[in-house]
Amino acid sequence: MQAKNVILIVDDDLAHRTMLRTLVGGWGYDIAEADDGDTAIRLVRERPFDLVLMDIRMLRVSGIAALEEIKAYNPAIPILLMTAFASVETAVEALKKGAYDYLTKPLDFDKLRLILARAVEHTRLKEENRLLRETLGVRFDLKNFIGRSAAMTRLLDTLTQVAPAEATVLVTGDSGTGKEMIAGLIHANSPRRDGPFVKINCAALTETLLESELFGHEKGSFTGADRRREGRFRQADGGTFFLDEVSEMSLGMQVKLLRVLQERELTRVGGEEVIKVDVRLIAATNRDLPQEIAASRFREDLYYRLNVIALHVPPLRERREDIPLLAERFREDFAQKNRKEIKGFTPQAMDRLLRYAWPGNVRELMNAVERAVVLARTPYLDVADVPLRIPEGDAGTGVAAVGSAGTEDTSLEAVERDTILRTLEATGGNKSEAARRLGITRRTLHLKLKKYGVM
Repeated sequence: MQAKNVILIVDDDLAHRTMLRTLVGGWGYDIAEADDGDTAIRLVRERPFDLVLMDIRMLRVSGIAALEEIKAYNPAIPILLMTAFASVETAVEALKKGAYDYLTKPLDFDKLRLILARAVEHTRLKEENRLLRETLGVRFDLKNFIGRSAAMTRLLDTLTQVAPAEATVLVTGDSGTGKEMIAGLIHANSPRRDGPFVKINCAALTETLLESELFGHEKGSFTGADRRREGRFRQADGGTFFLDEVSEMSLGMQVKLLRVLQERELTRVGGEEVIKVDVRLIAATNRDLPQEIAASRFREDLYYRLNVIALHVPPLRERREDIPLLAERFREDFAQKNRKEIKGFTPQAMDRLLRYAWPGNVRELMNAVERAVVLARTPYLDVADVPLRIPEGDAGTGVAAVGSAGTEDTSLEAVERDTILRTLEATGGNKSEAARRLGITRRTLHLKLKKYGVM
């Protein structure tokens, strides 16, 4: 059964508000009420509404002022204004500030009903389209999973087996390797795909705030808790909860998390009610949890509860053959985003990307390519566009890792050969496109392939 749309009616005239509550409620909407603009602002911050129907002239805070506050908090909510003192100037001001529409009193009820239906339907379609874009951007779309290295191929194979299951997953890997992306792919390809995907970074919050964020709190449970709040576990009910940097939790918080995982129930901070939750948990960490256990910083029982399925995302330095694929994807994305015609990398620039150690992993590579695209003055990204510091002793690391037949050849010819082969791989064997990306003619590419014996 589809939930009813909720409309907030805001009017300091009790008789008019009561009439609207009866009328609009009779059209099948759930109704909430506010007696002035300040009350409306508070209610919108506390709970979601599908539409706000608000008078302009009110005693404490006008409808125009409330409109600005509400739109600053939630730009997506449609606000329909009404007034008995109509003027062109007022209408123009209301629409400029983001009002969905403008009605004069006495209201034309047929027109009101039509506008309400149109506004609510418009909001519903926008939300459906947003969710569809987000889902289709990940679900069954392995464009987000970039990597042909042996390590990433194994990871993908395991991921496709894990996604349809209900088991808890622990994703490990260095910072910047893409652990959140892996969690998103698991959710999007799971039976819970239509449920919420809720994320939280444990390292970003103090212990008190983290407990409240996870489990929610009752009004008055601590200073500043002026109303009840549901936690992220409740928000994720029926879906997936991604708990990033789980190793940063205190031991006390680990005990509370363990109870939720074991019992599938929780209690709000300051409350007594036991609340059942149906959540699939995916946790992630960049630390070695067995070492953390040995150092008494992480609970062993929680580790075994989280580590039902283990997925390790390898650092970029261990899968250098994926660097050209990733770099090309980022180049295309950022060129389009910044409306620049960037056709590819020069072989020298790609060589520099391959030789660099990438301590920040995929995130660092993405940032480097974005910077290069934004600042580039030519259609091809060159060495000057990727000013990476490469220590003398590491100069051949990248080539050794991706060279053919396991050779340690770090000559310029070996670098050129490898760059050409990787570019061909990235273009699916399309020589014209590979030549375009390399900044050479198709004939030159043909001659080089013949030279290196790969024709």
